Amino acid sequence: MKILFAGTPEFAAAALTSLHGAGHEIALVLTQPDRPSGRGLQRTPSAVKRCAESLGFAIAQPRTLRDACTIEALAAQAADAMIVAAYGLILPREVLAIPRRGCINIHASLLPRWRGAAPIQRALLAGDRETGISIMQMDEGLDTGAVLLREAIPIAPDDTAQSLHDKLAALGARLIVKALAEPRDAVSQDDRAATYAAKIDKREALIDWRETAGTIERKVRAFNPVPGAATKYRGDVLKIWGASLAPDVRGEPGGVCAADERGIVVAAGEGALRVTELQRAGGRRLSAATFLAGSPLKPGERLGD
Repeated sequence: MKILFAGTPEFAAAALTSLHGAGHEIALVLTQPDRPSGRGLQRTPSAVKRCAESLGFAIAQPRTLRDACTIEALAAQAADAMIVAAYGLILPREVLAIPRRGCINIHASLLPRWRGAAPIQRALLAGDRETGISIMQMDEGLDTGAVLLREAIPIAPDDTAQSLHDKLAALGARLIVKALAEPRDAVSQDDRAATYAAKIDKREALIDWRETAGTIERKVRAFNPVPGAATKYRGDVLKIWGASLAPDVRGEPGGVCAADERGIVVAAGEGALRVTELQRAGGRRLSAATFLAGSPLKPGERLGD
């Protein structure tokens, strides 16, 4: 099958590699323009661009899909389908209508749950027990198209956004090949069951110790690796990368109840959290034991102030 492919991050690169491996003809790869990245703010290609270059595919990086020249260039490819995965640009009606089999999206949730930009993080924050991949026939709405194929996976108690991303990327790469190989009827979504996965705001990652320990623990996992759950410690920002529940501990929210090689136990609005991995601003990630060796923390001190 002749395919146009549109995607940007690693999640999409996995699907591109899988489609190539299945023998599909990749006529053109669309990805976001190179962005400034790192301390030097050097312009860096997307994961999909790097993947496409390594496989020898033609690449386009338009800033919009609404101009006539871009639309004409896509139509000239005479593609059977356009596969979209975390691309980052809205596909207008004119583009949706170009491929013979339409535009097909690989979405990292069990639609209609978690339509939108951050389905992986939102599933973790909500405490969902499962998530999955939906292969969706795109329409003009936000992830509202009929579903061609979907498959669920459990969310493990220790899953982070990164580990869940990796599982879903592999699943999406497998399912898109299956969906193209085995044509099937699309099933309309139940809009009444829809939830919205809004883009993550960095302010959400600031820990409010008045929340329950369970809520905070889910934040730690949902915001790992980006943007990182954070609190204040002696006037500095402290990111928390690893934590577990300490449900039998009680104390004033944000108060340190214990600090030893097993972790730093901090009281929450309900229960407490045992912090096991953390990082000062500009420093390295450290185990609690290593952190305490250089920054002694004693019961009675507070985080978040």
